[in-house]
Amino acid sequence: MKNSAAVLLVAFLLGSAALACLSTTNPDGEGQDRGDAQAPNEEITPTSLPFIAVQPGSANPDEPVFIIGEIPYTSPFFLEGTAEPFVLLEDQAGFVRRDREFQFLLNSQAIGPVEIHQDQSLTYSLALPAVPQGTFQDVDNDDQAEAGVQIFAIAYWSNIWGGPFLEKRDGSGWSTAYASTITDPARDDEVVGGTVMVWSPDGQQNFPTGFGPDGLLFTADDPVGPIPAGYNLVNLDQQPFRSYKEARPEINLIEGAAQVTDLSDLNFQEAFDVFFEKAAREYPFTADKDIDWETLYQEYSPRIAKARSEEGFYTALRDFTLEIPDAHVSLSFEPAVFNDTSGGSFGLVLAELSDGSVICTQVLPDTPAERAGIEPGAQILTWDGKAVSEAIDQVVSYFGPYSTEHHRRLDQVAFLTRVSPGTRLKVSFRNPGESEPSEATLKAEIEYDSLFVAVPIISPEALGLPVEGKLLEPSGLGYIRISSFSEDYNLMARLWEYYLRSFIEDEVKGLVIDIRNNSGGNGQLALQFAGYFFDEEIPLYRRLYYNEHTESFEATNTTARIEPGPLHYEGLLAVLVSPYCISACEGFAYALEQEERAIIVGHFPTAGAFGEVGRGQYDLPGGLSLQFPTGRPETPAGNLLIEGVGVQPDIIVPVTRESAMGLEDSVLTAAVEALLH
Repeated sequence: MKNSAAVLLVAFLLGSAALACLSTTNPDGEGQDRGDAQAPNEEITPTSLPFIAVQPGSANPDEPVFIIGEIPYTSPFFLEGTAEPFVLLEDQAGFVRRDREFQFLLNSQAIGPVEIHQDQSLTYSLALPAVPQGTFQDVDNDDQAEAGVQIFAIAYWSNIWGGPFLEKRDGSGWSTAYASTITDPARDDEVVGGTVMVWSPDGQQNFPTGFGPDGLLFTADDPVGPIPAGYNLVNLDQQPFRSYKEARPEINLIEGAAQVTDLSDLNFQEAFDVFFEKAAREYPFTADKDIDWETLYQEYSPRIAKARSEEGFYTALRDFTLEIPDAHVSLSFEPAVFNDTSGGSFGLVLAELSDGSVICTQVLPDTPAERAGIEPGAQILTWDGKAVSEAIDQVVSYFGPYSTEHHRRLDQVAFLTRVSPGTRLKVSFRNPGESEPSEATLKAEIEYDSLFVAVPIISPEALGLPVEGKLLEPSGLGYIRISSFSEDYNLMARLWEYYLRSFIEDEVKGLVIDIRNNSGGNGQLALQFAGYFFDEEIPLYRRLYYNEHTESFEATNTTARIEPGPLHYEGLLAVLVSPYCISACEGFAYALEQEERAIIVGHFPTAGAFGEVGRGQYDLPGGLSLQFPTGRPETPAGNLLIEGVGVQPDIIVPVTRESAMGLEDSVLTAAVEALLH
């Protein structure tokens, strides 16, 4: 076994939770018009005010001028794709108006640096402008037009599109995580605590001193009181609210709903019980997947209770997760267990053809298979005394569970050759050009290279960019491969625009987009990529989550949708998919299906794993982590989307000997032919 291969395998599996459809920190969806929110006074601006009563400086030693703090996080996705992080003095006009479409105006964006330390901890600093340029809000409920105040939160952001400041595509509304405020996702992301920064132009303004009887901020029943001129820190966790000044306050940001549920200090049984009760309640596909939680608990709780070691606890948990047919259910990788059960192999890479036969596509040099005389192209007839198809049926892939049978079957074929090191078994095969079968006894050696070949989504690429494009010859069609939606977001955005602009300027008449080996990531970024092919907005889906207040699944007020990009490619489109197109990748493929914009081409559908997992992360005893979906995707008509079925190809390409052996890329060929004809 090559050491580099082992390291890459461990790194991939340790990060397998990243095969997820991420929720966005700052939702971009349909706004909600609240009649109980005061409209801003648009005519009063900082520059029109004749006098600013308070300026930072030595004359006012307590006047806030500089803020520092930490940005704690537990989510495994937090730093994913981050390229240009900063903190923003975030205008809360979006929340005051309950307007999720509120855009942060350029001149209002006071930003500060974020430092990522060697231990991956984050700190920030933010110098306050003498006169902030936010939106004035009259929130004193006295029915009189007044200057009002500017209201801000301190919020973490990562820039993706355009220059160093935020634009519409980067986000809008108000932050629901990693901010100085606390929001409640079960109540439409209402601000329920934390700290806001309020700037008053004079000493004549009032500000709420509590949430009022309705428990909501900035509504007509809020009690109010006077607030001093200049900057004021308002602690919303105290009743009444505490308003104070401090020159250099330290405000740590709050992770919010993305925070991992930490059960690591509990014993095995306690941790399992807390996790099980929460996961069973919040899992969004119970009825769709016919899951009997009570029966599962009765089966696995005794096994957990009997576990006397971390390995025993892990094994019981792993068997439990395999009962849930969902590729987004993920338990952390344990190298020792993997090596014991699947670390051995024979140097064989297999493929199952559309006619049901199984062939050997590669034989690695100096491996048991090569020494036994098995040749590339050989047909495998029997495996360990069983017909090869029957043997595949019985394989339990270590990479499970799966949302679809076609995804499971591919990995079962790959894991047929994965056994405990030292395992002996008999294989019958027929080499190319031979009429009679041969038989060999193989002994498994520790070997991982064949796994990287068999499962392309974990195959290492030498310095590959996440977005790469070229012209296909001789067709003259464009080709773009997107390998992930979780790499450096800023880099991906720039590469995407570069290739699309080039194809538009060169008047390329057709484009092939290859997402066959894309494990997902940022779903919002994926839909923004799709916007470059549409000239009108198209609503796609919404997500439902379990609401603890109503004890039912309820939809959020945001709708995922296609929004036209700054460039528009009008040519023909073909999209290449496979079961290794997962999560956000599937959302991208689905978006390009709209209005028959693209032809979907593949041997099989996508993975069918489209639940949202950002809120379903757990830390367990023994250093284990577990992921369970919590968000249910539904179309505007209320139909379950993608989960369990995947995005279906318009053109299904058979798996032939030639394509399996890599002699041709039959999926790409079929796409090119479809675009040319």
